[in-house]
Amino acid sequence: MTLPDGFLWGVSTSAFQVEGAFTAAGRRPSVWDAFPALGGQDASVACDHYHRYREDVALLRSLGVGAYRFSISWPRVLAGDLGFYDRLVDELLAAGIAPVVTLYHWDTPVEVEEAGGWLERDTARRFADYATTAADRLVDRVAMWIPVNEPAIITLLGHAIGQHAPGRSLLFDALPAAHHLNLGHGLAVGALRAAGARAVGTANNHTPVWADGDPEAADAYADLHNWLFADPLLAGRYPDRLAERMPVRDGDLAVTSAPLDFYGVNYYNPTRVRAPSPGNPLPFELVDIPEYPRTGFGWPVVPAGLTEMISMLRNRFVDLPPVYVTESGCSYEHSPEDTERIGYLAAHADAALEAGARGYFVWSLMDNFEWDSGYSQRFGLVHVDYETLERTPRASFGWYRDRVRR
Repeated sequence: MTLPDGFLWGVSTSAFQVEGAFTAAGRRPSVWDAFPALGGQDASVACDHYHRYREDVALLRSLGVGAYRFSISWPRVLAGDLGFYDRLVDELLAAGIAPVVTLYHWDTPVEVEEAGGWLERDTARRFADYATTAADRLVDRVAMWIPVNEPAIITLLGHAIGQHAPGRSLLFDALPAAHHLNLGHGLAVGALRAAGARAVGTANNHTPVWADGDPEAADAYADLHNWLFADPLLAGRYPDRLAERMPVRDGDLAVTSAPLDFYGVNYYNPTRVRAPSPGNPLPFELVDIPEYPRTGFGWPVVPAGLTEMISMLRNRFVDLPPVYVTESGCSYEHSPEDTERIGYLAAHADAALEAGARGYFVWSLMDNFEWDSGYSQRFGLVHVDYETLERTPRASFGWYRDRVRR
């Protein structure tokens, strides 16, 4: 398949999942620090990327990618620690790798959460202030900026059903968090542009929604997972069935829909839904998708779903900015051949190209702390021994290096 000019190959990580170093330079606690994970595990060491970043950038250089997408820790910045990101960005540039910065990948500072977190409108303003602080230090060297990663997951898993931090189970009463995340995104876009950012976009988690006999249930889920976050950014509106529930003030949607230089799609799998069973407070019910192979996480492997999702975005938004696949990856048991991971990435990279994406970022560079699943899931091109922290490139690392070169 022919690559378009300027196609960007990259890999992604997030601060909380790889950095460790909870107490370095006065870092403030985040809502994830003590959140229950599998077996009582925590991310206080994780991959120790904070101290071993030079080794990790050397791996990136060997991989040959054009960009590294990483996130900044808001709790570190509250403590005044931007020095680590200064050093990381300089190391990346010296290796010829473009820094792609995400400002928020779920690690809300505890002090922000205690003031109401994303359920409070003022958090959007505090987030914009944080964006200004980060940009003032790094904007001259960062290629691309993403204010908020996957607000759908923060809203649905973190605030609606309590599976993720901060562990709230509010169902539809979680919707104010969605609006404040969208508003925080828009205010941060303005702050980044005012600081001179070269390119600002987003990274939304998207899933094609397949109906199991009930199109209305599928539409209801699609509104919550996809359009609740794409519509206000790209069209300045909320889906009709949710609009009256959103705490929108005059001028908010003009802020959320600030023009973007690119649109990031994080894709892992489609979702199938049916009509809810009696007693279910939601207007849909999730259904298994058994006819496809599964990752180690149990997610169905459907590369065509990525092409389908990008096509839906293009059909819904006439002026859709250039699309980058900002996360795509899979968890499998470690094996020398790494055949399943290679097959997954090859098929999804081809799907991204078929859909006309401008770039493809593998999740993830290395095994890491997988949120409420602890260290049980391994997404990395690089295997991490969590006892010794030794990094060992997998066969998929070699495959991806060759794919980038080719």
